[in-house]
Amino acid sequence: MMEENETSQLFELADLILAVGRHIEASKEVAAESGTPLEGAVMRFIDRHPGTTAGEAAEATRLISSNFSRAVRGLEKKGLVRRDVDPRDARRVRLYPTEQAQENLRRLRAVWSRLLDGTVTDPHQIAAVISTLQHIESRLVAQSLSGARGAANR
Repeated sequence: MMEENETSQLFELADLILAVGRHIEASKEVAAESGTPLEGAVMRFIDRHPGTTAGEAAEATRLISSNFSRAVRGLEKKGLVRRDVDPRDARRVRLYPTEQAQENLRRLRAVWSRLLDGTVTDPHQIAAVISTLQHIESRLVAQSLSGARGAANR
């Protein structure tokens, strides 16, 4: 059982992550092709895993197939994602970011770096925050996946 202090701290952490995320998301509107939050989640995964299958990406982003398909169609219309038939299995489609998506990412990198410039100046502190957030993300993904598998086995 969690203590009240730990519950309060974890709530504060989540609240601050959301608040910082809102500032970052607002800066994106000016700089780059913007889409829905679902499209953003899908694009992030495809950027980090070019050549992924739709099934892998849908599972990783925790989207039901209809929402995932809608997000991919939106990204394709914006010219950010392309689908290629898998050369080893013609039944399978692979998803790739386009050159336009790469340019979009370059613009975001510049805008977000400028936005955060000076907010944290110690490189060790920046590395610690990145490491902590990566750990949190990987644990949340693992919890989500194990919860989904558990529900499917019931």
